[in-house]
Amino acid sequence: MANLDFKTLVSHCKEYGFVYQSSEIYDGLSAAYDYGPYGVELKNNIKRYWWEAMTRLNSNIVGLDASIFMDPQVWKASGHVDAFNDPLIDNKQSKKRYRADQLIEGYAEKVLAKADKEVKKAAKRFGESFDEAQYRATNGRVMGYQEKADSALKRMGEALTSGDMQALYDLIVELEIACPDSGSREWTEVRQFNLMFSTQLGAVAGDAGKIYLRPETAQGIFVNFSNVQKSTRQKLPFGIAQIGKAFRNEIVARQFIFRMREFEQMEMQFFVKPGTEIDWYEKWKEARMKWHLTLGHPAEKLKFHDHDALAHYANAAADIEFEFPFGFRELEGIHSRTDFDLTAHQELSGKKLQYFDPETNESYVPYVVETSIGCDRMFLAVMANALQEETVPDADGKDSSRTVLKIPAPLAPVKVAVLPLLKNREELTNKAKEVFDKLKLHFPCQYDEKDAIGRRYRRQDAIGTPYCVTVDFESLEDDAVTVRDRDTLEQIRMPITEVAMHVKGKVSLESLLEKLL
Repeated sequence: MANLDFKTLVSHCKEYGFVYQSSEIYDGLSAAYDYGPYGVELKNNIKRYWWEAMTRLNSNIVGLDASIFMDPQVWKASGHVDAFNDPLIDNKQSKKRYRADQLIEGYAEKVLAKADKEVKKAAKRFGESFDEAQYRATNGRVMGYQEKADSALKRMGEALTSGDMQALYDLIVELEIACPDSGSREWTEVRQFNLMFSTQLGAVAGDAGKIYLRPETAQGIFVNFSNVQKSTRQKLPFGIAQIGKAFRNEIVARQFIFRMREFEQMEMQFFVKPGTEIDWYEKWKEARMKWHLTLGHPAEKLKFHDHDALAHYANAAADIEFEFPFGFRELEGIHSRTDFDLTAHQELSGKKLQYFDPETNESYVPYVVETSIGCDRMFLAVMANALQEETVPDADGKDSSRTVLKIPAPLAPVKVAVLPLLKNREELTNKAKEVFDKLKLHFPCQYDEKDAIGRRYRRQDAIGTPYCVTVDFESLEDDAVTVRDRDTLEQIRMPITEVAMHVKGKVSLESLLEKLL
């Protein structure tokens, strides 16, 4: 059994109706994608799992759906107008445009890959007695690679924090980073590029009518802090959760749906008493990692990455990184945002955004701990982990290969497929449709009668359907069916009246949520 490569994953997403290129009949729009029939179901299930884990399991977290359009002053107060920039650099020979920080990160990854290669060679040489941690801490060559990568990333972080574009350019030149496309080291200067999309509000032309598509969903939560707190009578600590679209004019949008210009965020801002934020930050790090592991993702594919260079609003920050087919990348961020946002909006708007604490009889601006995850990236992580190729016995008992999408059953787009053994026998198809009509009241189901039964099984495997229910000639006599498990391939005979209950225990969202308690 093996996970398939990235190119195969992208192809599978299109072929089986998960993700399509936007405007494909017009040759496609760069970095924009449409979710197909199975993709939209999987994405909705991911959002539902996140939403229920936040709002149903936590009595002190409530929901919000803020407008995409907001007063431009919101983005002035948040710092997005002046500081929401990426460092842009062009290669003079290839005319390709890159993010300077991503070029340096790519350099560091290549250096660390050399270290990993040395470690693998040593592991093969020493066998079971090999101690990887000790080897990394004592081997001169491995330590040298690690030091080079760490130094580059540290200097990059310092330059980004101070906004020193010249230092970024100097670092790229010093590290002799070449254009991935042409191999040229002829670079332009590094300059800042604001990522916000702007448009016009109504019929007003010029700067007076200028408005932005929101680059994040968090600010809608902050400006509604007082509204939500007063209407729900929440006491600190409490949180506000939101799922919504955000828009960023990315310089280099790449790696399929990993980085897009239109994307969806699942964010929760947790308001706490000043001085308690680091304790809550650590608690939310633990809780969010548990949420990911509960889906069955291997622990070795998830790791924390603590930020060395903190954003201007944070006093602690970490990413949960997932091992995508193209390496470890950020999946979710957990940030201690201090009181920066509420204070900034309070000052610019002139409206108080404070909390009156009945226990201390004082008013103060709360601190905030944020959890923010990209829904599209989560979708990609689920698909990357689930898509596998394995050898299984076929109907004749011989080994054959199958491509299977082992999506966690509660997230699967289709929960049950109902299959008559033969399509040209009316008594079988009528009985199968009866079974389908009963089960569709409980789960998303699919009826399929085209092709041989083995090919239909493979088709359901490819879209991740956890259970196939086969109606055969015996079903006409005993009112029972065969239920096939996608992962184990076990086939169980059971009465039709028991199928819904058998499946429900495995595919319900509650089966995931109870593991989080």
